[in-house]
Amino acid sequence: QVEVLENFYHSTLAMDKVKQAFDEAASKIPKGVPKGGGPGGGAGKLLAKFAGLALGLGFGGYGLYHSIVTVRPGHLGVIYNRFGVGAQQGIQEVGVCREGLNFVIPWFQRAIIYDVRTRPKLINSTSGSKDLQMVEISLRVLFKPDPHNLPFIYRRLGYDFDERVLPSIVNEVTKAVVARFNASELLTKREAVSKMIRDMLMQRAADFHILLDDVSITHLAFSKDYTAAVEAKQVAQQDAERARYIVDKALQEKRSIVIRAEGEAAAAELVGKAIQANPAFIQLRRIDAARDVASMVAGSQNKVYLNADNLLLNHLGEAPEQVAEMKGNKGWFW
Repeated sequence: QVEVLENFYHSTLAMDKVKQAFDEAASKIPKGVPKGGGPGGGAGKLLAKFAGLALGLGFGGYGLYHSIVTVRPGHLGVIYNRFGVGAQQGIQEVGVCREGLNFVIPWFQRAIIYDVRTRPKLINSTSGSKDLQMVEISLRVLFKPDPHNLPFIYRRLGYDFDERVLPSIVNEVTKAVVARFNASELLTKREAVSKMIRDMLMQRAADFHILLDDVSITHLAFSKDYTAAVEAKQVAQQDAERARYIVDKALQEKRSIVIRAEGEAAAAELVGKAIQANPAFIQLRRIDAARDVASMVAGSQNKVYLNADNLLLNHLGEAPEQVAEMKGNKGWFW
């Protein structure tokens, strides 16, 4: 800042000398009326003084307006010198315009302002995987220029450094990383793929003094043929699982039928043995059946007009002889 103020002071002295030379030249111009020889002599002097004052104010206003540079928050500026000796000519390697009010020498110096805040950029790339499948991948990059190397960036890359550098290095790194994985691994190992791309991109961007705050994969898609093949494979696997389930269900039903038949045969054998051992077992079964019928009839809202013998409800008046007669029968009669 001290150097800038000294240059501004010298430029102001140079402007004053130019003004003095202009006044001396104006004073040497011959007047149409002799000095003090008429009423117009005083007006000419006043006009000359007014012109000199206006010229001085003009130069001063121009210099003041173009010597002040206001840098907004989140921005920095580099200074370009039109004239100078050695390192002082061109872009200054040291000294930048900080946030706030800065001073430059009008016409001799110019401030180039850079936005050093983090900005996003979405870059699309098409790459081939390890198993030769085409992959469409989109990366969202958060970048900013290195505030300590703005002169290098302006001299080598210019103001639109992101358009010059990021698309090329992102495509290069993306193709190199995607080629190391199969199509299925790009989905199952997405975090590892993203980390590898981020590390390699940060190393490549550092060569151009570009800082990357974050790199993330926002979209990952495969070709239509591969997507259709994957869907067909999933459908076939689902059909195979469904067929396997149907086979297992049939086997279970077969086992249940066998077990049920074995149980019924064992039950019939046990019932036969019980009847042979105790004839009253049949009467007990008839009483159980009559209880079920009575419960059903009692719970029904319809009126029933049937014979009690048909409903198995008449068991109170049976004599032991009838039980003995039923024992002599060979078949079941209900």
